Amino acid sequence: MRWVRENSLALAFLVMFLLSLGGQALAGMLEYNDLQRAEGAEPVSFAQYVTSSPFAVDVSENWQSEYLQFLLFIMLTVWLVQKGSPESKEIDRAGTESEKDQGIGAHAGPRSPRWARAGGARLWVYSNSLGLVMGTIFVLSWLAQSVTGQAAYNSDRLGDLRDPLSWWSYVTAPEFWDRTLQNWQSELLAVLSMVVLSIYLRQRGSPESKPVGAAHAETGVEG
Repeated sequence: MRWVRENSLALAFLVMFLLSLGGQALAGMLEYNDLQRAEGAEPVSFAQYVTSSPFAVDVSENWQSEYLQFLLFIMLTVWLVQKGSPESKEIDRAGTESEKDQGIGAHAGPRSPRWARAGGARLWVYSNSLGLVMGTIFVLSWLAQSVTGQAAYNSDRLGDLRDPLSWWSYVTAPEFWDRTLQNWQSELLAVLSMVVLSIYLRQRGSPESKPVGAAHAETGVEG
């Protein structure tokens, strides 16, 4: 039970993610089958739906926008600051900071990760590993969205007796960017709201909020 308590935040989000994904798959299948029946086609099974391009494009479309949000937030907060926000570093700490501040190389402690004590390429990779992984997941999910979206879009075009589009034609088409930018703008608005509202509003006990009694101008302070 100690392990569960120590990992309760990750476990809670994992359970909610799986329930949401399952619910999306079930609801999507029911909606898809309604359209199939309306068009005189055979309904599909749950397994067929979750391996279809319509389901894959909906999932990957959401994933790529979420990972874009995190990638931008991780990278931009290295250099950009917001006075009064707990989501920002202190104003005078903008930048990659010194090796002493980061506890790397000769300044690494006995419990520091092994690569934090290394030098050269290994230290660079580990120093940027979070951004690299988030960026890789974003690119892969964006590519998955484009490929599965192309397949789903071409299926509709063929049903209307229109010629299918190539991958390049699809990713430069208004339909692709309409779907993509709908997700991007909502994620960016959510981050903007969190950065600005956390200057003035509080949530007692949350590390995403400043302490209730902290001054509005205090920056980089978490509750």
